[in-house]
Amino acid sequence: MSSRPVPLIPPGLRAFLVRVPFLVPAVRFLRRGPLARDRNLLITLIVLSLVLGVLAAKVSAEWFSPALMIPIILVGGLQLRLRSLGKLLCAIAAALGYVGLAGGAGTIGPGLLAAFGFTSVLAAVMARTRGKLGVQGLRGDVMLLELRERLKKQSELPPLPKDWGSKVVLKQAGGSSFGGDFLVSSRDGDTVELALVDVSGKGVDAGTRALMLSGTFGGLLGSVRDFLPACNAYLHRQREAEGFVTAVHVRLNLVTGEYVITSAGHPPVVAFEAGTGTWRVSPAKGVVLGVVPDLHCEPDQGTLRKGDALMLYTDGLIEQPGRDIDAGLDRLLGEAERLLPSGFSGGARNLVTSMSSGHNDDCALILIWRP
Repeated sequence: MSSRPVPLIPPGLRAFLVRVPFLVPAVRFLRRGPLARDRNLLITLIVLSLVLGVLAAKVSAEWFSPALMIPIILVGGLQLRLRSLGKLLCAIAAALGYVGLAGGAGTIGPGLLAAFGFTSVLAAVMARTRGKLGVQGLRGDVMLLELRERLKKQSELPPLPKDWGSKVVLKQAGGSSFGGDFLVSSRDGDTVELALVDVSGKGVDAGTRALMLSGTFGGLLGSVRDFLPACNAYLHRQREAEGFVTAVHVRLNLVTGEYVITSAGHPPVVAFEAGTGTWRVSPAKGVVLGVVPDLHCEPDQGTLRKGDALMLYTDGLIEQPGRDIDAGLDRLLGEAERLLPSGFSGGARNLVTSMSSGHNDDCALILIWRP
C-alpha cells in the first residue's frame, strides 16, 4: 500500500495561520511575480544589515563589526538588480549612521568608510554588467569560459593519418584567453580543409568578433566549394562590421599530397621543399574580406612530398613597428631554418616565441608536413 505524503504544516496550524490578518498578504507578496527571488534576497540582506547595525551599536562593535556589511554588499552586487542594490546600499548607509551616532565618533573611521565606498562602486559595476547580460551571479564569466573552451577545441586540427604531422600554436596578446586569431578545420575522407583567420585588433576586443566569426566560418568550411568568397559575402552583408578580416584557406588531399591555397589579404603561406632544402613563398593573394562584394582570389597549387611542409601564420609574427613587412617575412624564413634540426613539431612553439618577442600582438602558426 502506498503511504500518503505527510504535509509539512499540520492542518490545524495551517487553519490558524490563515486567520492571521497580515500573514497571508505578506506571503503572497513575497511569492508574487518573476522578481520574487530578487525581492526576497533584498529583504533578507536589508534585515541582516540592520541587525548587524543594532548589534554593533548596542552590544559590541568588536564582535559585530560594521565591516561585516562589506560581504553583504558583495553578495548584493553578485545577485541583486541594480535598483535593488541601491535600496540595499541605502539601508546599509542608515545602519552605519546609526552605529556612528550610538557608538561614538571613533566607531567608524575614514578607512572603513573608504572600504565601503570602494565596495559599493564595485558592486554597482557588477550589478550593471549582469543586468546587461541578463544573468545572475558569476554565470556571465562561466559563459565566457565555455565560449573560450569551444574556440580552443575548434582550433584543433582533425586527426590526420600516421604519415602526416601537424602542429598548431596560438598566442594571444597580453596573456589574454581571447584573441583575434583563430583556426577552423574539417576533414571529409581523404580531404582536409583548414582556414586561418585574423580579425583586426588584439586581445579581448578582437576576441569577441573572433568568437562570433568562428562559428560562421566553421559552418561554411566544408559546406561550400568557394570558401573565401562565401565568407566575403557574409561579411559584406554585415553593415555594422568594424575593422577588417584576413584569411587563408588550404584544401589538402591526404593521399596524393596535392593542395590548393587561396588567400584574402593574409600573409603568404610558405612551403618547405625537402628536395632543395628551401622555403618557397606562395603567390596566392586576394582582397581583404568584406571590402568588395565579389571576391576574386588568385590560387596557388602544389604537391607535398615526403619531407615537405606547409606553414600558415598571421601577421603578428612578421609585423613589427618601424619595420617593413618583407623584412619580417625574411626573418621568419631565417628563423624557420631552426625547425630542421629539432623537427617541425618541436620547433614550432620556439619559432612563435622567437618571432613574437619584443612586441605585443596576437599571433598564430600552423604547420602541416609529411615525415
